[in-house]
Amino acid sequence: MAHHHHGHSHDSYPELNFSPGAKWIKSLTRDRTGTFTGGHFSDVNLSSILFHRRLDGDENITLLVWSAPGLSKPSFDEAMKQDFKPAKKGDSFGPSCDCKTNHWFKIAVNVPSDWKDYERVQFEFDPGCEAMIYTTDGTPLQGITGGYGGDRRVEYIIPADARAKGTHDFVAEVSCNGMFGVPWNGDIIMPPDMNRTFKLDSADLVAPNQDAWGLLWDFTALRELVGTLPGNSALQNKALYVANEIMNVFSKNDPSTIIAARKLAEDIFGENWEKKGANIYEEGAKVAQIWGIGHCHIDTAWLWPYRVTQQKVARSWSTQVDLMERYPEHRFAASSAQQYKWLEQLYPKLFERVKEQVLAGKFHPIGGSWVENDANMPSGEALARQFIYGQRFFESRFGKRCDTAWLPDSFGLTGALPQLIRLSGMDYFFTQKLSCNVFPHSTFNWVGIDGTQVLCHMTPVDTYTAQATVGDVNKGVTNHKNLESSSTSLLVFGNGDGGGGPLAKMLENLRRIRGAANESRELPLVHMGRSADDFFEEIKAQSDQGKRLPNWHGELYLEFHRGTYTSHGSIKRGNRKSEILLRDVEHVATLASVYKQDEYLYPKEKIDDSWEKVLLNQFHDVLPGSAIGMVYDDAEQLYSEVREDGNELLEEAFRVLFPSSLPLISANVDKLTRASTLVGYNTTFFPRRDVVKVPLSGPAKALGGSVLQTSADGCDGYALLDGAQGRSLVTTGELVAADLQVSAQSHGEGHFVLKNSQVQLTLENGRITSLLDVKLGRELIPTGHTGGLLIFEDRPNYWDAWDVEIHHLEKAEKLKFEGVKIVASGPLRASIEAQVKYGKSTILVTASSFHSSLKPNSRPLFTFDATVDWHERHEFLKFELPLNIHSDVATYETPFGHVQRPTHKNTTWDAAKFEVCGHKFADLSEFGYGVAILSESKYGFSCQGNVLRISLLRAATAPDAEQDQGKHEFSWAVLPHEGHFLQSDVPIAAYLFNSPVHVRFMPEGGLPLVAPRGFVALSGADNVILETVKRGDLDSDSENRRTVVLRLYEAFGGHATVKLHIDAELRVVEAYTTNLMEDDVDAVAQELVHTEGQSTIKLAFRGFEVKTVKLVLAKEG
Repeated sequence: MAHHHHGHSHDSYPELNFSPGAKWIKSLTRDRTGTFTGGHFSDVNLSSILFHRRLDGDENITLLVWSAPGLSKPSFDEAMKQDFKPAKKGDSFGPSCDCKTNHWFKIAVNVPSDWKDYERVQFEFDPGCEAMIYTTDGTPLQGITGGYGGDRRVEYIIPADARAKGTHDFVAEVSCNGMFGVPWNGDIIMPPDMNRTFKLDSADLVAPNQDAWGLLWDFTALRELVGTLPGNSALQNKALYVANEIMNVFSKNDPSTIIAARKLAEDIFGENWEKKGANIYEEGAKVAQIWGIGHCHIDTAWLWPYRVTQQKVARSWSTQVDLMERYPEHRFAASSAQQYKWLEQLYPKLFERVKEQVLAGKFHPIGGSWVENDANMPSGEALARQFIYGQRFFESRFGKRCDTAWLPDSFGLTGALPQLIRLSGMDYFFTQKLSCNVFPHSTFNWVGIDGTQVLCHMTPVDTYTAQATVGDVNKGVTNHKNLESSSTSLLVFGNGDGGGGPLAKMLENLRRIRGAANESRELPLVHMGRSADDFFEEIKAQSDQGKRLPNWHGELYLEFHRGTYTSHGSIKRGNRKSEILLRDVEHVATLASVYKQDEYLYPKEKIDDSWEKVLLNQFHDVLPGSAIGMVYDDAEQLYSEVREDGNELLEEAFRVLFPSSLPLISANVDKLTRASTLVGYNTTFFPRRDVVKVPLSGPAKALGGSVLQTSADGCDGYALLDGAQGRSLVTTGELVAADLQVSAQSHGEGHFVLKNSQVQLTLENGRITSLLDVKLGRELIPTGHTGGLLIFEDRPNYWDAWDVEIHHLEKAEKLKFEGVKIVASGPLRASIEAQVKYGKSTILVTASSFHSSLKPNSRPLFTFDATVDWHERHEFLKFELPLNIHSDVATYETPFGHVQRPTHKNTTWDAAKFEVCGHKFADLSEFGYGVAILSESKYGFSCQGNVLRISLLRAATAPDAEQDQGKHEFSWAVLPHEGHFLQSDVPIAAYLFNSPVHVRFMPEGGLPLVAPRGFVALSGADNVILETVKRGDLDSDSENRRTVVLRLYEAFGGHATVKLHIDAELRVVEAYTTNLMEDDVDAVAQELVHTEGQSTIKLAFRGFEVKTVKLVLAKEG
């Protein structure tokens, strides 16, 4: 019988098999990989051979140190002039924030001649805290992060020429703070440990085993693949198999096994992948799903003060410049013009190195703002200035503005932002904080309250401090919320919050991840070497200019950190008062520079300096009240400087406009005469009447003829400043209308009534029992309910200064006013004074009634002026009014507009808005009627059902142990109004409540002759507000280039056509609407209609639209 052979060899597959087989127990193999580096077997595993040699003796290393006194932060040049003393490894330095904070080391190393064959020689410097390496001529080279966390970077590579020479000198500046400050018990939100010291754990000359380090990074990437990918995937199993084989091959005593082990890793990363370097990103598929961009989120202040941030910026950015020189694919995005300015001022040599990389396209300025600001509480104009000042800085230093706005960590984002972003020249927006919510989109069109859209990406990686792991890269796809419309994600990687940025190990890992993805389709492709702007351009192209993307309309509300609307009340007050002061300064200085240009120059440099201080304090951990106490010492000082400089600038301008006038302050009382007259200046453009308090003691008795009401002791009087015509200049008036008269009455013990012809408020047994619209006969407080102050127990689950939890509403105590007495009976001002004592605190409140807005059917305000000596802990003080009004929504002022939020809990999204941010008002309205609470320095509000509340004071103890302790002064007001909010004068009344008239007197009587009664006015639309009057940013009086810039916005959410009337004396020859940057390019010319005494422009607005109008003035001469 013939045998047929079919091509099979008997030798290819053995006939017999007596082995146990190659089946593994996968879980044990996976666990085994955890023993290959560090841990219990570190003396025999890979960790044991990471260094060839290590020296720390005096013959190789010389250390000298000088410790700067106290909290001082001397420059490099100042430090080098001091007397240095010998130091050694193991020395301790500190304390952190009390005695000696900054320490300078002069370091000299001698490299042994037999080390020349090592691939690399490093100096390992670990002070346990942050440090920076300098050249001996003062050029910062890189940062150091001591300790043993994931952000550790303690190696400084000795330059090749120094190795050849055998000696190398350099300098290190050590700062006694960790990456996240110095919390006293290790919990990062705790107040700082003022007595913490740090130990110089390492000051060694080392020769790293580069092959061993390469294997360490290989093995790390393999373990990440195993830990990230599904267990039934081929790549996951193959990575585990290779990792296990590496452990089998490795022997610490045989260097050749390292090379063999690394060769095994090429089965995953690709053959000869390492030799390709940055070119690894040129292989594989052309379209990558993940775009990597290095970033270093540096909180401008948080668990450290501003002065420490200045050092963090230099350390972090110098490190990135160093990495760019070693990794050609590395691109780094850094925001905040303020941080660049600090670098330019304090580290000019490093700034030039950064600038070189910016111009080379590797270091990317981003964000276009002065700082990464809070995006809830700054006014609309302040948000505009964040972008204006930021964009102008970047353009002036680097020749280019930013295209992408960047606020990854702000605690919620106002719906006004899209319009302001586009008006400042940016089309794109990156944020991340809302990953804390359950948010439905990753890439979307964010449509603001006015309808303006910006292309927005919220990275699916859910962090702006990704560690560039396989898990991070994979999450960019698996966590993407709308892959159907956009499949690309941004990987923002690098250590952050406290700085640091990307590390070499991250860039190494990304190369390996790309190599693995080139070999397998089971891993997303990661792309490097491009910018965030490029990323958005790609998204825009993929989505047909955003048409295929989902939309999100309105604010991006963060469902956390609601306590930040109230924490650190003095900072909130400083912000609001500074914004308004600078608005007034610009207004008055503009008039002085235009009407009296021969004797007054617009003080732009001083105004800019003040604005930069205010913008700095709007950083997203400063204004929210979530920083340590030292930060607020600095912030209060900045506000004090703004207040002092602003008042001085105001006075200089007023003296030009009102040459013989003086401010009505105690220092000027002795200059009063019987001929003196009161005048006021109204920096708003609304008709108004104001009751002003006038001293009547001593020489001030001369003003007695101007007052319409005198206090019981005769020391003070009340005058009426009548600006009913809406003019800038207001004068004293008569109380002629009966409906302007107010009264305070007592109807028995504990029963008091503030009353006028239209509304009355009743205080009975320490609570507000009635708010009655007399004119309509409508009671606004439901039967059986009362209003007033109340205290809530405020114990957040963790984030103390940040959070107020919904359960705080479950435990409240109503407070009663005591010792109530009438302090002013009318007819111009009626007031009652009351006191509340709670715990260790005393609250003194004066409630008054007067008429503010002059809109028909408006009602008088009830104001509450509080002086509080606050000494509680974890208590929350609020004021509430239960109202006989039903609406599913309440209305709150937001920058350049308003926002409506639910009053119910239909969904978890609705319930989450139990505490919200508002600016100058919160309003609850139904058809025909509404009530608003006005605020002059508070931002926290709530409306639960029919109960409207304003938040007044909190008392957290972390990260500032003394938050809000001590004295506070603030005011709020209650404004009933006939008609729905949209028919009301609430925005106007709130505006006037925040903008007191500037009261002055003419010592010899008469009225000012120079100042115009009104240089600009609006007509035809009550819903348009003129917010800002200033000189053009690019003006130059010396070059005869003169413009006046106005900023207007529509406040109610509807269309409007308004006429802008301009005093003919301004001599306006051209008018344009422009972007926020006041650019001539794309400016739209407006028709000027000249009539006797004025010029007029007609402007059309859509709802909540912001317009910038540039008026070009005639040239002089």
